[in-house]
Amino acid sequence: SRYGTSPDRGSRSAYTHMNRSRNIPALFAGPGHRLALATILLLQVILFAACGGHAEEGHEGHELGRFPATRPLLTDTVVQRDYVCQVHSIQHIELRALEKGYLQDMLVDEGEHVREGQLMFRIRPVLYQAEVQRAQAEAQFAEIEYRNTKALADSNVVSPNELALAKARLDKAQAELAAAQAHLGFTEITAPFSGIVGRFHVRKGSLLDEGELLTELSDNSTMWVYFNVPEAEYLDYKKRSLAGTGTKLKLKMANGQLFDQQGEITAIESDFNNTTGNIAFRATFPNPQGLLRHGETGSILMDSELKGVLLIPQKATFEVLDHRYVFVIDKDDTLRQTRIETGPELQHIFTVTQGLTKDDRFLLEGLRKVKDGEKVAVDLAPPDSVMKHLELYAE
Repeated sequence: SRYGTSPDRGSRSAYTHMNRSRNIPALFAGPGHRLALATILLLQVILFAACGGHAEEGHEGHELGRFPATRPLLTDTVVQRDYVCQVHSIQHIELRALEKGYLQDMLVDEGEHVREGQLMFRIRPVLYQAEVQRAQAEAQFAEIEYRNTKALADSNVVSPNELALAKARLDKAQAELAAAQAHLGFTEITAPFSGIVGRFHVRKGSLLDEGELLTELSDNSTMWVYFNVPEAEYLDYKKRSLAGTGTKLKLKMANGQLFDQQGEITAIESDFNNTTGNIAFRATFPNPQGLLRHGETGSILMDSELKGVLLIPQKATFEVLDHRYVFVIDKDDTLRQTRIETGPELQHIFTVTQGLTKDDRFLLEGLRKVKDGEKVAVDLAPPDSVMKHLELYAE
């Protein structure tokens, strides 16, 4: 119509298409169709839940499936023990004043290297020089008196007793002269050996008493390193030394670096400390570069050769009340919680002294997922392969 009440042909086509689109849901408008749609949706939910459940069960079965296992490795190895140590110079002494007096000269400096016989300190020698001069005069007088008496004795003017007295007075005077010269010599303090001067405890002009400490002197060409060893390890060491296997020593310094010289044990103390149960060892290290100084601390690293020992990964063990256990797998693939005794430790590795044989199988991983008496399926790995790739097995 004129007011648009009768659509044209093109408008009718669009209108019809729109109505068809709106009528698509009408296919399921009846009660039967709605029931079919609900049934289809319910089946889809059930199938989805079943698939999800199977996937979860498959994942759980993977976690609780096969466990890695291995056997102890029977081999010869070297273990390294660590002992706290004290470093000492082979010679370390105190230099003290032997006479009273004022310190006149200090001819060296702290930390200076001095030669054997080098003059280091001089105490003012005026009084001692006077004593020497007096003793020299008395010795000369006694010598003249002795000569005169001897001449008279040779002429039978005086008796032999008077000659003996003159000789005794001469000997006494000469002895007093020697003592005065010795006291004068004590005013000059020289280095008894080549070494490094320590810290000064006096200054020039100080009034010294007899025996007062001046400084220290250290010979650092060779160092003595002391460390304490428990009784059991002392017995092991003696057994190895008698067998001729020897012991190598290294020194780890305070900065964590290894000293570039190798040492050897040169002395063992005579008795044990009853309080600690330890005995003191002394190792000797050459110190050609003078790197080590008296009083340093560090750690002695002692290598010990072990013959025919069983090795297992540390991660395959667990502790219960201060005892160490592993899960041994018997011939029926059943886990048996087995107590073991361990010896020296290596990195990630225990040495086993009791509780296992080289043919025993034990669980390597998953210790927290199993319990004693449970049957498991295992993948057995060769022990040498496990040891070589031990860090790959670390949890």
